[in-house]
Amino acid sequence: MYSDTRSLFHYLCVPSMTRKQHFITILVLGSLSTVSPFSIDMYLPGFPAIANDLDTTIDQVQFSLTAYLIGIATGQLLYGPLLDRFGRRPPLYAGLIAYVFASVGCAFSTSIETLIVMRFFQALSGCVGMVAAQALVRDIFPSNKTAQAFSSITLVIAVSPMIAPTVGGYVAAAFGWEVIFIVLAAITAVILVSVHYFLPEGRKADTSISLRPANVLKNFYAVVREPQFIKYALGGGIAMAAPFAYIAGSSFVFMNLFGATPKQYGWIFALVAGGLIGFSQLNHLLLNRFSSQQLVKYTLRFQTVLGIFFIAGVFQGWFNIIGFFVMTFLFMAGQGLTGPNSTALSLAPFTQLTGSAASLLGSFRMAVAGLVSAAVSAFHDETAIPMVVAMVACPVTALAIFTFGKGVVRYRAYRKRMDEDASVLM
Repeated sequence: MYSDTRSLFHYLCVPSMTRKQHFITILVLGSLSTVSPFSIDMYLPGFPAIANDLDTTIDQVQFSLTAYLIGIATGQLLYGPLLDRFGRRPPLYAGLIAYVFASVGCAFSTSIETLIVMRFFQALSGCVGMVAAQALVRDIFPSNKTAQAFSSITLVIAVSPMIAPTVGGYVAAAFGWEVIFIVLAAITAVILVSVHYFLPEGRKADTSISLRPANVLKNFYAVVREPQFIKYALGGGIAMAAPFAYIAGSSFVFMNLFGATPKQYGWIFALVAGGLIGFSQLNHLLLNRFSSQQLVKYTLRFQTVLGIFFIAGVFQGWFNIIGFFVMTFLFMAGQGLTGPNSTALSLAPFTQLTGSAASLLGSFRMAVAGLVSAAVSAFHDETAIPMVVAMVACPVTALAIFTFGKGVVRYRAYRKRMDEDASVLM
């Protein structure tokens, strides 16, 4: 199941790509991955208008965001087995079509309760793009190129938080908040057409995979028994939660504590995202010299050392707004290396259960991200400390997991060799 016969599949079933085909494939895969981020970020500027039109409060409107995050975490677990059983395209088509209808339902919601329910179904259907994109990368590209492919997709994904709130703000101001969801439906419809015409099919249906609950759980269990998956999914998932701590606390820190204007904060947010994008593209060059394992290890070590200095500086009051921005920029830039490489390493052992592995990976990441975001809010104390401590705790914990996990993987490999030798002697 976990052998590298994936390379044979690639050369027999996936024709060599031209540079143009490669660019289009990455663009479509990246677009699939942005459906959910766009759905989160684009409607945020419309919160006041939604609360006013639906005769409720912004606190109640925020429950629609919570419902969306729950839908993402739940949906990813559902789509993994479906993508493995029916192939990549049928579940992908069904999910994107359902997302379009759910988005229209959001636009025509006449109560906050209806909006919350429709947002849940919007997330439940739209998150198929996140799972399918990861599985398709593993299908389409040879194993030694998946980290580079994920780096390119990260470039597309990272653009969404830079433009989605701005686009949403203009749309809400000019046409009303309802039109935001119509725009999301239209964008997803275009992505659906692009998938049909421009995206390679990937692995086809596998009728040997059963969708009975017991068998689905058995497949999930087979995934989590793989030491490399546990090591990089767990460690990488925790490391990749750092940006959510930043998102949860950065507006308060920069605007309330350092006095930045909304426009200045927008530039700060864009520049930090630009640093993440830049390092994700630097990953292409670094992979020519270093392995994905080395890049993850070195990046986490760098973030740990920098993070300790960052926390000390916040406690001692060393930083003005420029110093705090520089520290944040350098720290967050490391995410551009950790994300693509940990994702590639998590999925590398799998050939048959790639969809199940991708769904577990995505669901775990969203769950950790939600907990980290909630922790920043729960421990809010009118300082930058909760945000910075939560950010730094993510790579520190991940580094500890990778260090411990290395020994576990070696021990499991040693035990496997011993068992094989014993069976030969018998």
